[in-house]
Amino acid sequence: MSKRYDLVALCEPMVELNQTRGAGDEYIQGFGGDTSNCAIAAARLGARTAYLTRLGDDHFGRMLIELWRREDVDATGVGIDSEAPTGVYFVTHGPKGHEFHYLRAGSAASRMRPADLPLEVIRAAKVLHVSGISQAISASACDTCFSAMEEARDAGVKISYDTNLRLKLWPLRRARAIIRASLGLVDWALPSIDDARLLFERTDSDAILDACHNAGAPLVVLRCGADGCIVSDGKRREQIAGHRVQAIDATGAGDCFDGAFATRIVAGDDAFAAARYANAAAALATTGYGAVAPLPRHADVMTLLEEKVPS
Repeated sequence: MSKRYDLVALCEPMVELNQTRGAGDEYIQGFGGDTSNCAIAAARLGARTAYLTRLGDDHFGRMLIELWRREDVDATGVGIDSEAPTGVYFVTHGPKGHEFHYLRAGSAASRMRPADLPLEVIRAAKVLHVSGISQAISASACDTCFSAMEEARDAGVKISYDTNLRLKLWPLRRARAIIRASLGLVDWALPSIDDARLLFERTDSDAILDACHNAGAPLVVLRCGADGCIVSDGKRREQIAGHRVQAIDATGAGDCFDGAFATRIVAGDDAFAAARYANAAAALATTGYGAVAPLPRHADVMTLLEEKVPS
């Protein structure tokens, strides 16, 4: 069938309140939710995107619908749950970096079920993006993610997967089991090095990449923050350096990487070129507050790639 979307992302968007670093407790209102961030990042970089979730019939839900309209993310697959709220989270900044605090228990997205999936939207995608957070927020959301991945595989849709481990949402033993099972279904995996060390009980990057491949992921991009990433397709491995930027807030940088990587794969880049581009996009995403506001445009990424020397 005709592929209307380059990327479709699934699960929970949220309204964000991000602490500024000035005097007092002041917060900037924004938007978040890892897979929503990914879809918006891809759209800003030129991809045709759609988002699948459920929202509360509330002000925050309407704010998110308006956000996707502005960002050219198709929201026709978004459902409304009149009995549950839209999730909210806070970001604070301290000596240990940024920390997240959630008000999401019983959210509309956490009540998603496989029967809620608009299968025609998944079938119309080139890439489906799912994350470990999507699977952690509830058992029914986890089932929904697996159903979406199975539908994508049956329809010949590539599957992008970010492990995005959040131990406040589920115990490590369950996270390991679900994430390792997911790696056997995906076309590429995008773990952060901090996630992977916990998930696979390894510290060496080569051992981590081997573990991901052994779990079934044919392509792995190990994200290493400011140090860039390591790409492995099972035959070739390459360390790709990060970029020096004036970083302010890393919220959403990994999600930006995910969206940028998928965008360039769909555009025809190989995994190594796509990761170079995604590195630059993710670096730019750290130069402002919030998960969405600093997401870059294609021209910004190209300028950094052409003018900045990798660190």
